[in-house]
Amino acid sequence: MSDAPNIAADNRHRVPRPAHVPPELVRDIDMYALDGIETGYHEAWKALEQETPELVWTPLTGGHWIAMRGPLVREIYEDPSRFSSEVIFLPKEAGEKYAMVPTRMDPPEHTPYRKLLDTGLNPKRIREVEELVRTSAARLIEPLVAKGKCEFSNDFAKTFPVHVFMAMAELPLSDVPKLSRFAEDMTRPKGDTPDEMAECLDAANKGFFEYVEPYIEARKGGNGTDLITTMVNGTVNGEPMPRDKALGLISLLLLGGLDTVVNFLGFMMLYLARHPDKVAEIRGDDMKLRRGVEELFRRFPVVSEARMSAKDQTFHGVELKQGDMVLLPTVLHGLDENENPDPWTLDWERKGPRHSTFGGGPHRCAGLHLARLEATVTLQEWLKRIPEFSLSPGAHPVYHSGIVAAVDDIPLTWPTA
Repeated sequence: MSDAPNIAADNRHRVPRPAHVPPELVRDIDMYALDGIETGYHEAWKALEQETPELVWTPLTGGHWIAMRGPLVREIYEDPSRFSSEVIFLPKEAGEKYAMVPTRMDPPEHTPYRKLLDTGLNPKRIREVEELVRTSAARLIEPLVAKGKCEFSNDFAKTFPVHVFMAMAELPLSDVPKLSRFAEDMTRPKGDTPDEMAECLDAANKGFFEYVEPYIEARKGGNGTDLITTMVNGTVNGEPMPRDKALGLISLLLLGGLDTVVNFLGFMMLYLARHPDKVAEIRGDDMKLRRGVEELFRRFPVVSEARMSAKDQTFHGVELKQGDMVLLPTVLHGLDENENPDPWTLDWERKGPRHSTFGGGPHRCAGLHLARLEATVTLQEWLKRIPEFSLSPGAHPVYHSGIVAAVDDIPLTWPTA
């Protein structure tokens, strides 16, 4: 494509530039294979932001817009009248296969489903599971202490929040590998073309539905306190939840519980292992630790979902057509210098950190209270047993971008008695 500057000679699938897209706004940005990602996921997005207009269009991943500034990310999240959640995953062909609710709904249809979701994840319910969360963390950390080392991603991050969620839903841990594969195929779908990625996501979405259906049927009419029983026996506008919506809602819970916090914890601990001075600040100061957790979420966003233009409109001087997709890299909000001064620095005492790590508007993440608790407990229980740790010499973490970013290969080491 002669319209796009600096396009590499590769075989990635590109779509033609639509007539309403100005050539000067075209950038070759692949959300699933970011240029420079070997230096870090957050670093790669910020490097792409430099000297880039606030709204650009890429011919990759099916062709879509990207909001390249924090205020735009926030504005789009908060305005469902202009930016619909009817499709939230990219490429659009894959997003149209995504069938989980209420994330694909706009108000007012969305509202009663969100209220039901909140009944299982509100602050009161999360306080009730704190002991479960703390016990789960301690059981994983204790065996590591005497070893003096671990691979944090495999030994803790990919296990801890998953154990917590499976216990809250009363599901067998033996099913985790299968469900984790479904989650990865939805947030980082495989394929070289939009159609191939759509096929991958569709299969994973159907896999979730097939998995949860027998549990939904078995727990209808039950009086248990687990998440699934709570959800399937709730009502929507005074009526039982329709079967297809129940499949989508329970599957959404699984997707969120098996991927997002897992990857956030990896980025968090990788940074702390490289910055012992930041660990020293909270070691022995539980109040600073608790207050500083929101700053961790500000500093390490992992989600890049999308919204669809609900109508033909002019947005920040750019012509958008109904159905145009806009990617929202939340990293560009949390690390926006105009939103958070000195954004690369983790400041445990930062007042009112501004970010979109949990999304925004009516779709703000329902699991945010659980995520905050899991991050807090991880730090408390880890530092209680392993007060000093660092990244092993020669470590080479591997970064992945997508709807949810990930980092693997985080070898940590610490002194033993």
